[in-house]
Amino acid sequence: MGGAPSGWHTGRCGPAGVLNRVALQAHAASLAAYAAPAVPALSPTMRPLKAYLVEDSPLIQAELIATLEELLPLQVLGAADNEAAALLWLGQAGHAVDVVIVDIFLKGGSGLGVLRAAQHLRAQVDPRRHWVVLSNYATPDIRRSCLELGADRIFDKSREIEDLIQYCEGLVQTLPGPH
Repeated sequence: MGGAPSGWHTGRCGPAGVLNRVALQAHAASLAAYAAPAVPALSPTMRPLKAYLVEDSPLIQAELIATLEELLPLQVLGAADNEAAALLWLGQAGHAVDVVIVDIFLKGGSGLGVLRAAQHLRAQVDPRRHWVVLSNYATPDIRRSCLELGADRIFDKSREIEDLIQYCEGLVQTLPGPH
């Protein structure tokens, strides 16, 4: 693994805490045991996971992209900091991704609005897309709301980064061959 990622800070403190540099470094250190080599080798019949990120903090966007692309066979194809931009990008047929990672609080709109629209996008654009919430506000009520709106999984930024990575590793194993 090429050094611990740095610079995580949301500027907000919620019930679940704040994902910060220390927390991410601790997660990165604990991942070192199963993440060597840093990016698992893909078999010739596999392809990287294609992802889209909906996150309002440019710093968290950059650090999350770097972390996921370092630890997984994953490629982030785009990112948005607000609901409207995310839905515009995700609604275009040529923008096929396997997983969408959504924060709840955005610069405009909300992650819940993205999930509401995801129900339509699943039917119209890509029913195989996985919808994941990654938030500092993963309270039981938020988790329930996200699941009701069609989220496949919900992860707490401060405590469940390893679980998100493991979930994405599992998705890689289920992907069809390269294209």
